[in-house]
Amino acid sequence: MNYDSKIAGHIRDLPRSGIRDFFELVIGRTDVISLGVGEPDKPTPWPIREAAIRSIEKGQTSYTSNLGLEALRVEISRYVEEHFHVSYDVKSEILVTVGVSEGLDLAIRALINPGDEVIYHEPCYVSYNPSIQMALGVPVAVNASPAHDFAVLAADIEKAITPKTKVIMLNFPTNPTGGVEPLEELEKIAALAIKHDLIVFTDEIYSELLYDGRTHTSIASLPGMKERTILFHGFSKAFAMTGWRLGYACAPAPLREAMMKIHQYCMLCAPIMSQIAGIEALKLGASAYEEMRQSYEQRRNTIVRRLNAMGLPCFNPGGAFYVFPNITSTGLTSKDFALKLLHSKSVAVVPGPPFGAIGEGFVRCCYATDPALIDKAMDLMEEFVNEVKAGKHA
Repeated sequence: MNYDSKIAGHIRDLPRSGIRDFFELVIGRTDVISLGVGEPDKPTPWPIREAAIRSIEKGQTSYTSNLGLEALRVEISRYVEEHFHVSYDVKSEILVTVGVSEGLDLAIRALINPGDEVIYHEPCYVSYNPSIQMALGVPVAVNASPAHDFAVLAADIEKAITPKTKVIMLNFPTNPTGGVEPLEELEKIAALAIKHDLIVFTDEIYSELLYDGRTHTSIASLPGMKERTILFHGFSKAFAMTGWRLGYACAPAPLREAMMKIHQYCMLCAPIMSQIAGIEALKLGASAYEEMRQSYEQRRNTIVRRLNAMGLPCFNPGGAFYVFPNITSTGLTSKDFALKLLHSKSVAVVPGPPFGAIGEGFVRCCYATDPALIDKAMDLMEEFVNEVKAGKHA
């Protein structure tokens, strides 16, 4: 049977995730220091785990409302108002999702008709472009240049707007660069969205992880923006809850309702034990993640210093837990650099191109790992870079 002819063309031609491909290379290998997958190195804080354990012991293993537990939505509403300075109605404007990824997928499918254009910035998380394509929309990439600290300029977004544009998609702090959008550019983007009557998707999953005294501003909090913004957030990064697969979307009631229609048919609800853990996480708030955030800032300082010292220019990120060093001085492509580093030194990083064409010449390193392992990885990477420049890995 010719299976290619049976698979939908827009799915058949999608690339596999570049992150997961490298993750598969290191699964089961105990000798590899992984700076690849964006996951905290610490387990979920104990009080959050304990809440889930107790819920299972009590037999709380049922479905929940499609919208999510009301008690969780109450906590989400409180936390979002405190953290993002936007107020959302518990009953009509909040949807609990299976991670932020599901929330984004729901929003794209709910709003995008075939041929509608979605403007987003690259480098970006690997799922954005494919998610738009799977909804038969048209992804329109705008570069977030290292020359501007990987922020996206409103002027570049404006140049990309056409009569077919429906959505602007943002992610700050950004995966894979750690870039943070300046408030003045965020205000200009908001003005563009209002002027052209566009919807904004804003993925703010790393918003708690900011450094050097920075504070976070959500575009949803700017004047005139709540009514045209879908705010995505979740528990994976700040609360170290990646495996719990729990996120949420906050949106105007008609948009939330459209997303819920898809959610109730394809996913039904997030796991109840994850939702109960999420309630505890939000009650703990910063006390659950502040110590980790401070540790990440120290690790960032170390890895940025070491990368620059070995001749790999590296932007000092303002948030998240990634660095995106420039490896062009080695003469290798991003993929060759990552593969040769893995095979010769057992250090795993992710090539830049899966995050967008502008990512060629860069690799992503996640520093949410043990500081001693970061030091060792940097020693091995420095050896590798010196060997490459000496012609050993030609």
